[in-house]
Amino acid sequence: MSFQRKILITGGAGFIGSHVVRLFVNKYPQYLIVNLDKLTYAGNLENLKDVEHSSNYHFIKGDIVDESFVLKLFNEHRFDSVIHLAAESHVDRSIVSPTDFIFTNIVGTVNLLNAARKIWDKGNLSNNDLKSVEREKKNSVPYRFYHISTDEVYGSLNETGHFTESTPYDPRSPYSASKAAADHLVRAYAHTYKLPVVITNCSNNYGPYQFPEKLIPLAINNIKNNVPVPVYGKGENVRDWLWVEDHAAAIDLVFHEGRTGATYNIGGFNEWKNLDVIRLLCKIMDEKLGLEVGKSEQLITFVKDRAGHDMRYAIDSSKISKELGWKPSLTFEEGLSKTVDWYLANEEWLQHVTSGANHKYNQQQYHHRKQHVR
Repeated sequence: MSFQRKILITGGAGFIGSHVVRLFVNKYPQYLIVNLDKLTYAGNLENLKDVEHSSNYHFIKGDIVDESFVLKLFNEHRFDSVIHLAAESHVDRSIVSPTDFIFTNIVGTVNLLNAARKIWDKGNLSNNDLKSVEREKKNSVPYRFYHISTDEVYGSLNETGHFTESTPYDPRSPYSASKAAADHLVRAYAHTYKLPVVITNCSNNYGPYQFPEKLIPLAINNIKNNVPVPVYGKGENVRDWLWVEDHAAAIDLVFHEGRTGATYNIGGFNEWKNLDVIRLLCKIMDEKLGLEVGKSEQLITFVKDRAGHDMRYAIDSSKISKELGWKPSLTFEEGLSKTVDWYLANEEWLQHVTSGANHKYNQQQYHHRKQHVR
């Protein structure tokens, strides 16, 4: 079967990545979607059970830090597009083990850039490949390297103001510094090698399939099990929350219609203090679990603040709204209610990821479905 496009999605078994993979597989049967994931603790093939047998979907286990593997993959499959989501992403883990973030987020990104540059550079192509490039031009299939980043590269805001695409970078954690470095490298490759890139910087995502080390799924799981819900410091840090399916829709839009070389900020227009998020979540959980009003809120426990904890993030999404017509589809209250419903209805998934059982599933699925992309 021939496909209009061959798209490599890195980190496609992760939280945001799995939503993007699912959207593209279902919406674009004419595209071949190749999911490359290392399957670390947050990479879970159970996130994609509903599409794993689709004819336009293939999974490949691998590490983007392995330069020879990445180049071999590009040589073999000749991807025309990359949607790069693979990353170490948890700030707390970056404080404990920053080296992992340097390798995955910086070295891994460079390996992908180098492979794409080599394969897409006509100077490195054989005569047969050059003919393929000409055919692609006639069919209007442009190359595209799409790098997904975070609002944390901009640093921390005071009580007013918003991050825009022109806000100077000021990363404050090893995680955000590694993502900032990757952003700079993507832009440098665009400028130096004319690589066709686009970058988006998003705010905090929430929704189904998020690994329960993050604030919202952690709180849901703890409340369900009647154990303390930790809140850093006084809970006054502010974040802008983005429904993950709205983010996936934005990625789809930017991939197809975003200007080459452009950067777009994607936020949910949802600023909330962490403590207010947890209090709202407690109220929703009380209602859905049939608990006495205020019962879950008694579990809130203030803990020592995170080192270098940024006070406030807030994204100005007016550029993507004006240029591409994107806007969030849900209010935070609606999205949070749907998120709670999903976690309560998927206790087996939650039990697997919290017990480590998903790794056993990953290995079984990988060995069962190991195959070459045609």
